[in-house]
Amino acid sequence: MVLLSLLILGALVKGHLALTANECGTSFRRPAYTDIAVSCGTQSIGLAIQVCPVIYTGYNESLLILNQMANDPLCRGTLDLTATPPVVRFNFPLRQLDACGSIFRTTSAPGTGIFSDFSNIQTVNISGVVRSFDPTIGTVTYNAELSYFYSCAYPLEYLVNNTQVDVSSSSIAVIDNNGSFISTLSMRLFKDVNYTTPLVIPAIGVELRTRIYVQVIAANLTSQYHVLLDRCYASISALPSNSTFFNLFVPCSRDQFTTMLENGNSQTARFSFPAFRFVEQQNQTISTYYLHCITRLCESSTCAQFKQCNKRRRREIQTTKITDGVSDTTLITSGPIRTKAETPITTKEEALSSAQKDSGNGSSVGLGIALAVLVIVGTVAALMAVSFYRKLKMLR
Repeated sequence: MVLLSLLILGALVKGHLALTANECGTSFRRPAYTDIAVSCGTQSIGLAIQVCPVIYTGYNESLLILNQMANDPLCRGTLDLTATPPVVRFNFPLRQLDACGSIFRTTSAPGTGIFSDFSNIQTVNISGVVRSFDPTIGTVTYNAELSYFYSCAYPLEYLVNNTQVDVSSSSIAVIDNNGSFISTLSMRLFKDVNYTTPLVIPAIGVELRTRIYVQVIAANLTSQYHVLLDRCYASISALPSNSTFFNLFVPCSRDQFTTMLENGNSQTARFSFPAFRFVEQQNQTISTYYLHCITRLCESSTCAQFKQCNKRRRREIQTTKITDGVSDTTLITSGPIRTKAETPITTKEEALSSAQKDSGNGSSVGLGIALAVLVIVGTVAALMAVSFYRKLKMLR
């Protein structure tokens, strides 16, 4: 403890206060629980602590130490006088090895709502404390100890439903709030196995059995997490709640025509499936549906355990109704996937013309057969008449 005190004293300017009581104004007061603000970002965590109550207690900004990391300059606070009231800011990455001494704890619980089919939904909690260091040397001190605790909880399971296929990219954009990684996730559709050519769906839809290549990627996300697709399905409605749907794959089971190319091994997951039609849209020229994926972010060392079927609940592949809803913050839907019929009739006039043509062809064939029968009957009658005449002549 003595060595730590000497190191801290060597790095700090003792007795120097960046602000005076007059400069603080009404912010020069006793500390309160609301003096710290926490920003839970996708790559880093930001802390903002009001500095005037710190000065009121007898410290300055340089005497606030994050998780006892006094010797790391990257973990020290910086004074921001442009804020009102002024604050000391700390900012550190989410990477476990250099998060300025933050504690990472991953918890698991059964899924609810749209995730009710999954028995293990993980959340990572990142926490720590900023404490004041008292440089007083002596038997007593008149400075109260300050402790500012912070915590960010990040769920690691998200619903990604994005089928914007006529642009080069379509990222899900939400404000980093309450510790969410969903703003890093995006879905894109491609027409080739190399994932180089985006799939642009024409207005008349794509041909049935056209191979559609799907990619879900996490961009600007701390490298310790990989993308694992838990379930992907198509639904007739843009909102998966209360809509007919078809599972492309679920844990431990997938449709026979769905091909999984990469999943849980990096920050990119890929699979493909052939374009299909929903049976209830069989009377429509174009079948329209939307693609959704439930996406898990798992630590690179734990992704393998979520691929083991004996530890996960499964749902049989079927076409049925979804009754569970999802929150607006995770439900973002864009353009549809459209497939066209094999030989569509586009207008009523074409259908009528086709029917009349078929009727005319049938009449012509019937008339030809009738004429042929009459010719044959006439010929037979003539031959019989000639034979009868010859016999009659011989009798005479």
